[in-house]
Amino acid sequence: MGIIDDLVNQIEKLPPSDRAQIVDAVIRDMASPDPQIDKVWAKEASIRWGDYKQKKVKAIPYEEVLSKYKRT
Repeated sequence: MGIIDDLVNQIEKLPPSDRAQIVDAVIRDMASPDPQIDKVWAKEASIRWGDYKQKKVKAIPYEEVLSKYKRT
């Protein structure tokens, strides 16, 4: 196994909140954003906003979402 496989194996053992922190750090460290990815996310955000405005989805309070990932 290589270093990447070792890292992935270690990360998979972490709780979701720790994995989210790692993802955030990696994304912030990336030198330049990919315009194609930004375009895809912008489209997805627009779709989700439209679904919310049309009451196709229910909003979940921020605190409720975070409580699922906090350590006890």
